[in-house]
Amino acid sequence: MRETGRSRTYDQLTAPGVSARLSRHSVLVLPIGSTEQHGPHLPLNTDTVIAERFAQMLVGRYGDHHDLWALPALPYGLSPEHAWSAGVVSLKITTFSSLLDTIVGQYVSATTARRLLIVNGHGGNRGVLETLAYELQQTYGIAVCVINPVSLSPEATVSELPEIHAGVRETSMMLALAPDMVHLGRIPADHTPDPGRREEIQRLILRRGTAWPWSSGDPAISSLGIIGGDPRKASAAAGHSIIASAVDAGAEVLARLAAPNTDVPDTLRRTNVPHL
Repeated sequence: MRETGRSRTYDQLTAPGVSARLSRHSVLVLPIGSTEQHGPHLPLNTDTVIAERFAQMLVGRYGDHHDLWALPALPYGLSPEHAWSAGVVSLKITTFSSLLDTIVGQYVSATTARRLLIVNGHGGNRGVLETLAYELQQTYGIAVCVINPVSLSPEATVSELPEIHAGVRETSMMLALAPDMVHLGRIPADHTPDPGRREEIQRLILRRGTAWPWSSGDPAISSLGIIGGDPRKASAAAGHSIIASAVDAGAEVLARLAAPNTDVPDTLRRTNVPHL
């Protein structure tokens, strides 16, 4: 019997439905976030919410055209820069890499899909994911791409400071995606972003010529765990604009990932793919 319903949520399929509806050209969409402090006004799962909701929007918009399937979100990432704070759960790089390798390997074993889109909601995951994409491609013979929704949007954000963490931009996105989780009233009335922090933020975080371990608890760059402008200047309207433009930008990414010529050549595949 043919499975009814048009849900494109992977774990809502039945086992026969996986075989019936997924093919080699299907695109698995894996959201990855984090569990970390986001100031007094945003929840620990902010990055996971952004990644998961954005992935759902991509699937809703482009799912039928490119055969996209939303996977369950991975809510843990690499957050050593927030280790000073209560509530933070950060994986070691080796654990994160091994976990992602295992998860992807299981999907390769369980389905015929050979395209993977990782939707990354946490900036701290970004560098490792860029490297892991090569390894996942070579190990499992799949086409892989990583997108970062917060950065994918071309929309600018007016802010007193560079928008690194829990500031105007991220708060606006959460106001658009999950307004009930945003508590701006918990920010102390006397909180004021210090423009004098701009140079140190640039030096420690943004300059590409050097790499420094930095902390969101460092008063030289942060206040209340926030690195960016005053979140009280955020708006749902700005968040919707950021998200909509990022979803629009996803069209080009998905067209490239889903194109037949993105199939991984045999020369890039390892001959000793682990038995799963």
